[in-house]
Amino acid sequence: MSVTLDLAAHNSNAPTVDPAALFAAPKQQLVGLDRADLLEALGSLGVPEKQRRMRARQLWNWLYVRGVSDFDSMSNIAKDLRSRLADAYSIERPEIVAEQISQDGTAKWLMRFPASSPTEQPVDVETVYIPEADRGTLCVSSQVGCTLTCTFCHTGTQKLVRNLTADEILAQILVARDRLGDWPDQETPAGMTAPAGDVRAISNVVLMGMGEPLYNFDHVKKALLIASDGEGISLSKRRITLSTSGVVPQIEKCGAETGVMLAISLHAVRDELRNELVPLNKKYPIAELLDACRNYPGVSNAKRITFEYVMLKGVNDSLADAKELVRLLKGIPAKINLIPFNPWPGTRYDCSDWDQIERFADVVNRAGYASPVRTPRGRDILAACGQLKSESERIPAWKKRAISAALAGEDMDTHDAAHLAARSDAEAE
Repeated sequence: MSVTLDLAAHNSNAPTVDPAALFAAPKQQLVGLDRADLLEALGSLGVPEKQRRMRARQLWNWLYVRGVSDFDSMSNIAKDLRSRLADAYSIERPEIVAEQISQDGTAKWLMRFPASSPTEQPVDVETVYIPEADRGTLCVSSQVGCTLTCTFCHTGTQKLVRNLTADEILAQILVARDRLGDWPDQETPAGMTAPAGDVRAISNVVLMGMGEPLYNFDHVKKALLIASDGEGISLSKRRITLSTSGVVPQIEKCGAETGVMLAISLHAVRDELRNELVPLNKKYPIAELLDACRNYPGVSNAKRITFEYVMLKGVNDSLADAKELVRLLKGIPAKINLIPFNPWPGTRYDCSDWDQIERFADVVNRAGYASPVRTPRGRDILAACGQLKSESERIPAWKKRAISAALAGEDMDTHDAAHLAARSDAEAE
């Protein structure tokens, strides 16, 4: 967002900003509203109560079955209502800032969402698509940045900017379906790889992108319930997996209110090491986390919890670690997903040797646990597990105060004014 200031209109301590020129609030998104919200929106536009349920069903179908992104395409809705909807709401997709296709067919999109208030700026989010012969998996982000600072994760080097809203989480699915031709009567575009035959391009969704989903639970829950609605996008809840680093108080609630599959980002079997790798462990240690897993609603051999374990050379990959992992998970219907570490610029870790990964897996397999080794995908475009990171950054506090003062018609703080003047001089040069 560019800002033009007239520094000559006031003294140097109080530059003026035209609030109208500074920020134009975007229209509310219709995507991300549930059925009750749609009924309320239609009521606010003067749609008679007797028509609202029918109109809500039509909108739902256009948005989540047909995948339209402009109101003019909604041919069974009257032009007058389409016009009122377009005046009040948006169904536009976020901008795709960059698209990268890996040698193995993995696709990564950098999407830009507009600012929603004067003190914010547009944010960039990465979403990854992994095609396989029998399924297509979309890795979705729930936050811009992250608060958890897991030391092996690239996203952890970026501070949290903000939570994503339900519409922004859903938009990642809609954009991916656009690009993959995953709507009715569409074909996979040239250059894209998708499963063959009758398999949907996006059959699985994993909340394993940027951020901790359980620290944004309300928006994540709303998005997942819409995505799994049988009359819309219609993803099976058994094909949606939410991965958490271990926000223990939210785990039972997640299972009870969403019904999706659970994955735990574990990565260590001793609290001392997990405190380093996953600092959240200092608040919710391994024993508490595993108790929450044992009580996850619906957990069974048919609905196993996935435990993710990144293989770090000389750190957590000994056979003693493997045996302790088996001991810890006793009694929990579980699958153990071994993840070869995916390097990123500046990391201090190395991936375990392949022979050691296989020996580790053998210990786990002999104990009766499925322990697939995740094949690294998209490493050449930094799209693999733990490599995601956007360029979005938090707006400095002084700039927020300066904008707020301008919008209120007040003089800004002397120090903030000096910051702003220095920034304006630098940009002018």
